[in-house]
Amino acid sequence: MTDSPDVVIVGAGLMGAAAAWALAQRGVAVLVLEQFEPDHVNGSSHGAARIVRRAYADRLYVNLTGRAFELWDAVEAASGASLIRLTGGLDFGPNRDLEAIAAHLAAAKVPAELLTAGDAEARWPGMVFDGDVLFHPQAGTLDADAAIAALLSLAGASGAEVRRWARVASIEPSASGATVIIEDGERISARHVVVAAGAWVRELVGNLVTLPSIHVTQQQVFHFPRQAPDQPPWPSTIHEDETAIYHLAGGGPQDDRKLGEHVTRGLPTTADARSFTVDPGARARAINYVRRWLPGLSPEPRDAATCLYTTTPSEDFIVDRVGPLVVCSPCSGHGAKFAPLIGEFVASLIIGQDGVPSRFSLAAHLAGQTGPVSL
Repeated sequence: MTDSPDVVIVGAGLMGAAAAWALAQRGVAVLVLEQFEPDHVNGSSHGAARIVRRAYADRLYVNLTGRAFELWDAVEAASGASLIRLTGGLDFGPNRDLEAIAAHLAAAKVPAELLTAGDAEARWPGMVFDGDVLFHPQAGTLDADAAIAALLSLAGASGAEVRRWARVASIEPSASGATVIIEDGERISARHVVVAAGAWVRELVGNLVTLPSIHVTQQQVFHFPRQAPDQPPWPSTIHEDETAIYHLAGGGPQDDRKLGEHVTRGLPTTADARSFTVDPGARARAINYVRRWLPGLSPEPRDAATCLYTTTPSEDFIVDRVGPLVVCSPCSGHGAKFAPLIGEFVASLIIGQDGVPSRFSLAAHLAGQTGPVSL
């Protein structure tokens, strides 16, 4: 039992788990409070497949992905877990700025090649393209469930404690730190409190710090069977035309293709009011997309699921400290790939070091000095 933790972390998703490891490695006494059981599906971090990639039409994020990949290598080496699966990444579509993406990749010395639609279709049978296609090999998928388990195990081995079924009711800052009040009435004091609670961030700290506009949406993802499951997986793909679609190798015994719409098509909700019911409109759009662009898949999904996205209008993250509080949310929509780096940012804020991009500060968000992130 951590009798007197230096830091309490609220939330044991990807960001909270990564922050716990980053701090525990530095000898900081950490207590992680999670309101649900392990492997729950109530937030944003569950599942076996999330996209990792280097390709952004944004110099900052291209550089950050490089640092994040190095940290994922460290997590895998320290834990012995296999978390990253490299399949390569594809970008295409009339609203995808391939020229900017290619320029930023080149500046960061990330290998990439521009293909015609015909060349891409020949290389990846079962996929249909329109216009040029940008391919870069340093992309693929992250097993989010396994990553959380690995990060929490590493944090525990360095002295951190994780408590499940501990829902935080409120946080009270003080001159010497902050006190976390759990719903059962228990009070835990610490020098710092890190709020990595995703969609619950506003209800926990909205009365303590000034937050920018934050949008919580329920997103739908669909798993489509592959017509030739014995063939190598296709690269992770971002396709932008009138909307933005992503799809990736879904993992599991059949390695179905996981497909979803980007955040703009999600259903507005709150952390506790989401329905968990898959939107039939999203299902119809996904099926129509597969029929048009992915004839190598069965057009009927084998499975569907929902998750929460928590985003700022610019889609830049919030990682900032206000007194004893560190706000580490929202990071949804495209944040999973950065988890160990976000953990390092949190640790740097706690121990008083620089390194967090200014775009992630609350002041930048409130002043309109963030993105928009060019995904």
